[in-house]
Amino acid sequence: MAVHELVSYEPATGLELWRGPHGDVDEIVARARRAWPQWAALPLANRIELVRRFANEVRKEQEAFATLIARETGKPLWEARTEVESVIAKVEISIRAYGERTGQKRLDSGLQGSAAVRHKPHGVMAVLGPYNFPAHLPNGHIVPALIAGNAVILKPSEKTPAVGEMLLSLFARAGIPADLVQVLIGGPDEGKALVAHDGIDGVLFTGSAQVGIAINRKLATDPRKIVALEMGGNNALVAWDTPKIHDAAALIVQSAFTTAGQRCTAARRLIVKSSLYDDVVGEVKRLADRIIVGAPFDDPQPFMGPVIDNATADQLTESFLYFLSHGGKPISHIRRPDENLPFLTPGIIDVTALPQRPDVELFGPLLQVIRVDDFDQAIAEANTTRFGLSASLVGGTPEQYNRFWANVRAGIINWNRPTNGASSAAPFGGVGFSGNHRPAAYYAADYCAYPVASTEMEQPRASVGVGFRS
Repeated sequence: MAVHELVSYEPATGLELWRGPHGDVDEIVARARRAWPQWAALPLANRIELVRRFANEVRKEQEAFATLIARETGKPLWEARTEVESVIAKVEISIRAYGERTGQKRLDSGLQGSAAVRHKPHGVMAVLGPYNFPAHLPNGHIVPALIAGNAVILKPSEKTPAVGEMLLSLFARAGIPADLVQVLIGGPDEGKALVAHDGIDGVLFTGSAQVGIAINRKLATDPRKIVALEMGGNNALVAWDTPKIHDAAALIVQSAFTTAGQRCTAARRLIVKSSLYDDVVGEVKRLADRIIVGAPFDDPQPFMGPVIDNATADQLTESFLYFLSHGGKPISHIRRPDENLPFLTPGIIDVTALPQRPDVELFGPLLQVIRVDDFDQAIAEANTTRFGLSASLVGGTPEQYNRFWANVRAGIINWNRPTNGASSAAPFGGVGFSGNHRPAAYYAADYCAYPVASTEMEQPRASVGVGFRS
């Protein structure tokens, strides 16, 4: 019988990087269920010590891990290094978050005994990871889940299995039982089987709205399972009155084109005041045209690598052509230097004249520009989306930022900062099609354990009163 294999290719070269057999979902879940009770029974201090050892194992392999991330995602080496640093930093942040978000409480009620609030782990958690941050984003679920006492099965993106495999090997090297943290290699079929499996107690997902909604629909009749969805955005950046045009342009370019636009918090729509349009858009174009697009290990280092694969590059170039053919005005054409590889130059297009702008997450270096005349119109335009992850106001007054913050629907709202680069020490999540009100990052502790309320006495004590015959 032929073994069903998954193959991973380097986006920057098209060469095969890794291959391995698809995993057996039933077998992996069974092993996790057997391993979980012993882990859950460990004192919290022991679990914390082991995840700290994991951070030390990542430190030892920092450069090798960054190199693998760069090869498998195509992102520049400098950026892959920052991802590994985030993996390490996540441990101490998660320890603090667990203590703050799921701490114990005990109240003495005298003759009524004592009341307590403590937290228990859910059991076996499925983590479904994305390809844009294949180490940092799954790790942001895994570490809090382990601290809380859960077992974890990581199903990495089928586009980045090698990084998922290495991440999990570092947990094992830290002394965390191999059956407690496992990797499930496979594609959509394995992901669906894992989500639906009776042995799974929770599903923690980062990825597209399409897949997240399918998971939500699948589990709608199964309230046993905790579900946390982080599903990206069609994020707006509003550029308003400011004398610092170059700084504004730098923030816009960082928001739209970092990680080749493959961030869920990337700015997809630039909403700009008409009177500032020529200055701001002109400076954004000049800066974007200077961006170095290249392979991960090029010298000098590029700002942008390729997108993840040729199919994604095709879709983005087709989207640019769609805008062009429906009334869009090109500012910087999206170009593909090599038809055989998924490198793209930044695309910028004015879509103000489009009667209907598609409300989709175009996951790559494509920025839509919309011209508006007043601030109310800018806020209304920012809200013309079913998504609600990230938004930013660049320029404007404190009063205008207060209005922006109060009226824009998003889980991350910034002022004179990029739409991306969120802190792991804050909650991370959105509303609408961006999430299901279970923010990750610092608030991941909230969905990794459930609160248990208790009233307790060392001996039974009770009496009966009204309604009983003497």
